[in-house]
Amino acid sequence: MEMRRLGKTGERLTMVGFGGIIVMDETPKQAAACVAEAVEDRGVNYFDVAPSYGNAEERLGPALAPYRARVFLACKTGKRDAAGAAEELEASLKRLQTDHVDLYQLHAMKEMDDVARVLGPGGALETFVKAREQGKVRYLGFSAHSEEAALALIDQFDFDTILFPFNWSSWLKQGFGPDVLARAVERDMGLLALKMLAKRAWAEGEERTWSKTWYKPVETYEEAALATRFTLSQPITAAVSPGHMELFRWACEAAEAFRPITDEELALLRAQAAELVTIFPQA
Repeated sequence: MEMRRLGKTGERLTMVGFGGIIVMDETPKQAAACVAEAVEDRGVNYFDVAPSYGNAEERLGPALAPYRARVFLACKTGKRDAAGAAEELEASLKRLQTDHVDLYQLHAMKEMDDVARVLGPGGALETFVKAREQGKVRYLGFSAHSEEAALALIDQFDFDTILFPFNWSSWLKQGFGPDVLARAVERDMGLLALKMLAKRAWAEGEERTWSKTWYKPVETYEEAALATRFTLSQPITAAVSPGHMELFRWACEAAEAFRPITDEELALLRAQAAELVTIFPQA
């Protein structure tokens, strides 16, 4: 799998990252097998997790321990205040069985109130900067679920990375993402994608055939390949997989055979997106 430069950090990541939700609620043995497959069989070096993903940190820590020195580990905090973020970081380090994470991110930034809180006095950013000085984190970033919050964060602090839903259906139907991408590229930020394989919102009363996704993902490898190629045809460093091993494998296979998406394929995706209830922007 191709490796790409993570913005101004200079780090190089595989185009597909391992989403920590994959190991949530799995047995320790199953979690270890999933991580071994990702690292040893696929060569994946980018792992992403958060304390809000159930017991994912507890499962990922021991499973990742044999490979910790050769992977790039990203974690997050949903706390908006300095004290809460500091407490959550220490708990994550303990569960992940490591003395540092490579990337620490503000999680799911959506409202402008979130932005004001983390950047203001006593906000989580104070903990982020201090943790970087202490060597507990190497790089600072954020994930966002709104363009407004993402653009404000890019403009108000020199973050190393952004994790954003650069997703084919929301991009092509609603133009959700291009402005954020352009601004982040101007700042030479590392561009990370989430929800790459999201297709649409679950319908009312629809059977949730994928238990670890709050959206309906693509349904076939062919759909996954087009979705992966759409996202990775942008100047994206890497995309985090959804929370199921089957979807992770589809994303890896598509990335291993990557070629830029064609105009004809874009037209096909645009026509499909027009018929979907997309998951972003959310009301």
